[in-house]
Amino acid sequence: MRNNLTQFPLYLFCCLSLWIFFTEMVMSRNTTIPVKVGVVLDMDTWLAKMGLRCISMALSEFYASHGHYKTRLVLEIRDSKRDVVGAAAAALDLLQNEEVQAIIGPASSMQANFVIGLGDKAHVPIISFSATSPSLSSLRSRYFVRATLNDSAQVPAIRAIVQAFGWREVVLIYVDNEYGNGVIPYLTDALQEIDTRISYRSVIHPLATDDQILEELYKLMTMPTRVFIVHMFTPLGPRLFTRANEIGMMKEGYVWILTDGLTDILSTLDPSVIDSMQGVLGVKPHVPRSKELESFKIRWKRKIQQEYPTNESFELNIFGLWAYDAASGQAMAVEKHGPTNFSFQKSNTHRNSTDLDTVGVSQIGPSLLQSLLSTRFKGLSGHFQIFNSQLRSSAFQVVNVIGKGERGVGFWTPENGTVRKLHSTSKANLGTIVWPGESPSVPKGWVLPTNEKKMRIGVPVTNGSGKFVKVTRDPSTNATEVTGFSIAVFDAVMAALPYAVPYEYIPFQTPDYNDLIYQVYLKKYDAVVGDTTILANRSLYVDFTLPYTESGVSMIVPIIDRRRKNAWVFLKPLTWDLWVTTSCFFVFIGFVIWVLEHRVNKDFRGPRSHQVGTIFWFSFSTLVFAQKERIVSNLARFVVIIWLFVVLILTQSYTASLTSMLTVQQLNPTITDINELIKKGERVGCEHGSFVHEFLIESMKFDESNLVNYESTEVLDELFSKGRIAAAFDEIPYIKLFLAKYCSKYTAVGPTYKFDGFGFVFPKGSPLVADVSRQVLNVTEGAKMLQFEKAWFGQTPSCPELTNSVSSNSIGLNSFWGLFLIAGIASFVALITCITTFLYENRDALINLNSPSSIWRKIKAMVTRFDDKDLRSHTFRKSDQLQDKWHQSHGCSYTNFAPSPSTLLIPTHNNSAFFGEQGTPSSGHADPAGPNRPMSPYIMFEYELANINHE
Repeated sequence: MRNNLTQFPLYLFCCLSLWIFFTEMVMSRNTTIPVKVGVVLDMDTWLAKMGLRCISMALSEFYASHGHYKTRLVLEIRDSKRDVVGAAAAALDLLQNEEVQAIIGPASSMQANFVIGLGDKAHVPIISFSATSPSLSSLRSRYFVRATLNDSAQVPAIRAIVQAFGWREVVLIYVDNEYGNGVIPYLTDALQEIDTRISYRSVIHPLATDDQILEELYKLMTMPTRVFIVHMFTPLGPRLFTRANEIGMMKEGYVWILTDGLTDILSTLDPSVIDSMQGVLGVKPHVPRSKELESFKIRWKRKIQQEYPTNESFELNIFGLWAYDAASGQAMAVEKHGPTNFSFQKSNTHRNSTDLDTVGVSQIGPSLLQSLLSTRFKGLSGHFQIFNSQLRSSAFQVVNVIGKGERGVGFWTPENGTVRKLHSTSKANLGTIVWPGESPSVPKGWVLPTNEKKMRIGVPVTNGSGKFVKVTRDPSTNATEVTGFSIAVFDAVMAALPYAVPYEYIPFQTPDYNDLIYQVYLKKYDAVVGDTTILANRSLYVDFTLPYTESGVSMIVPIIDRRRKNAWVFLKPLTWDLWVTTSCFFVFIGFVIWVLEHRVNKDFRGPRSHQVGTIFWFSFSTLVFAQKERIVSNLARFVVIIWLFVVLILTQSYTASLTSMLTVQQLNPTITDINELIKKGERVGCEHGSFVHEFLIESMKFDESNLVNYESTEVLDELFSKGRIAAAFDEIPYIKLFLAKYCSKYTAVGPTYKFDGFGFVFPKGSPLVADVSRQVLNVTEGAKMLQFEKAWFGQTPSCPELTNSVSSNSIGLNSFWGLFLIAGIASFVALITCITTFLYENRDALINLNSPSSIWRKIKAMVTRFDDKDLRSHTFRKSDQLQDKWHQSHGCSYTNFAPSPSTLLIPTHNNSAFFGEQGTPSSGHADPAGPNRPMSPYIMFEYELANINHE
């Protein structure tokens, strides 16, 4: 009993709360403000039925969860009847008669074009969840809000797929209306960024019959491109694939890529259509999974089954989700704006006014638009956010049609490109794809059509050597056989391709290769194989593969043997500056040795003429190491050792260079300078029909009258032999052929003017160029290339290599300046050391000179003393003992004069010191001039000065 009494107040409180809640709900319903919103759709289409059902469910569920909101959207529905005029009339009716504050729709981009203009005039937002054409953005309408993705948003995803598989050509198939044409410029620009060419644009009318579709598909079958990008909507898209499957265009080797217009509705297509689309790739906006989305799908399916119990093919797609989110966003924007006067301002009309002039202007249109643009929420399709008047895009999913439906194989995001998983940062790739024909291998994207003839390969027929291209005809069978180095390389390249390419060679008689190449531009030939040089002006009309030979233009000139024809060849091993430097050093080294040896070595003494001869004889005799004079001074020995090392290197280098000139370097070109040919007006040869003829005239400025054409190596040799030309210009491969035959008579001199070599010619934009170029690299880098060269060119004899200039064999000073520097420094050090030592040992004599003596007399006296023997040297101690020991003196030199009576008459200072034999003061006090006393150096030097004055 007590428990019941205690629970009664709680029960009473709950009842009171429920009564208050329901009372407020009823009162709020009675006080809500209705806001009219128009809906313009093609009511007989599944898109309209799905969109309208989603809009109704969105408003019902939105206000059920937001019962306290003051505003309520009231839908005013109009049928546009699949017509642009019908859509415009429906919108005009809603604006004039219903005064709607917004319009959801219309369904198609064509209808939206005119309805947007009405929205601008009435200041009413036009919200479309299915008009995806990029061309609508160019209208720059303030009141157009695209609650769907722009078709151009998927273009980067399609470009990434094409780039991932390396397809170089694609065909665009699209519907001929506003929807189809709008995205084509964006696709074209995106594919050009990755060097993929659009080889053909297939435009199909929206009302095309099956026969017209088949006619267009048969045209596509005759083209080599096998990658098709399809941009169209239902029902034209399903009909296209049904017909394509019937004629065999869904088998192995084909690639079909769908835009989101068809990919989004794959789940709604008939199973027979899905069977005809096996292996197709498609892109569509990625819708993240959520509980709200799964719950809505269940509720939506229940509603559809109630309304259409006999039709089970109706499926929900992305457009229904966008319609749901657009209606929810519009309801939020109206509530955010708040209750107000939802009225129109009527315009002034007159008698001649049209219906358009009677359209009023919404008073809340601008503010309602701003509320809608600022609305953000998490919707069923993902994050709902309007940016630049359209829904912001995020990720796209890549799907593959397999079995009864589609299977996801990856994603594309602006940040990571193509990835297998959405939030992965791994290497860009996709999952396993099953291609048309249930093929697991990636199609090449280009094949030769089976209903087309073999490729017509043009080959030149000339009177040349036939090493590169040789055309022979069997007179009995009239069959043509084409061989040669270029043919062998091309056959090996085509055999290495991963797919079969049937072709046949068609000879073309021409003296000019430009004519043959131009035939490819005129589509008379599918390619050209031969010794065709890659040139910039030719690439304007055709495409070249990578070169399979080296190339360039160089000059051929005769060579002459200059051996033993020059009497002064012995002077050429050394340059003139090295000859002069070496001669000067011989004289300098001889003088240094004489200075170091003159006072201590009898071999360097004697009459002046004899001493001068000794200087030259000693230095030059070191060339053959035949010097007979002995060296006694350590400083001289130091200098001689270094000098002999220099002489050894000089003589060996001279001998090697001279030997090379007389034996190895026998042949020299007659001409080394092209400017010399032009200046003298010499006649030069060039191959007939080659681009070299124009090159010499236009680039090298040769006079055309000085050019002589030849057609074979034999004719060129004859022109040289008869002296009709001084030189010839040709490409490197031809020069090698010519020198291989006439190696001993001619050579090639530079400079070499670079070109890109020989290449195979294909039409402009041909997908074969990339594959053939790739195989050219494989062939040229392998052993096959050496086999082809040996088979067609034979074993090339040892010939002088092609160089850019004729180098000199003379040895210059720059190779030996280091040796001369070392020898010069050593000689100067020894010379300065000797002179310094001499002056130091005679410093007392210089200090004690009489002041009246001039500097010149002092220098002359010192030179005279230097000319004397150094009696202290070990070379004179035994053989040159003089009777008068007072002639001996300290220092580097001693006088050699005999005492005379005049010596005693020279006045001396009273405080003069007397020196003994070793230069120490005498202990005796005898007469300093006595016969048994050595003479003071000062007195001795004064004596020498007196003799000089006397002279």
